[in-house]
Amino acid sequence: MTSCCPEDTTFGADPLNARWTIVRGDTASFRVYFLEDDETTAYTTTGWTYLSYAYNFKGEVLDQLTVTVGATYVDIVAPKAITQTWGTGYTKVVAELAFDLQVTKTDGTVWTPIIGTITVLGETKGGL
Repeated sequence: MTSCCPEDTTFGADPLNARWTIVRGDTASFRVYFLEDDETTAYTTTGWTYLSYAYNFKGEVLDQLTVTVGATYVDIVAPKAITQTWGTGYTKVVAELAFDLQVTKTDGTVWTPIIGTITVLGETKGGL
């Protein structure tokens, strides 16, 4: 994912729309890199704070996701304890949820660089 510079007045105006497919009952992660316009140089994110949530499509928060900050990236993690409660039944797709990543920059600006859909697949029992 490429971010724009903080001087850009459209900062956050066009969030990435991502699709994340997970299996119910598994721990799943989604890695986000913040890159300069050259798409190779890591953007300086020191001091930024992050929040990520999974929502139903009515806009109700279901779960707060874990955000782990790395040197040049952040990982959004949906732990097993959360994903095992998503969806019902034994069909291929058991749920579709919305998610986002919210960033609060050091100047207090709140930015949502990613919105998306989590497709939850039903788990298989008994192996292949």
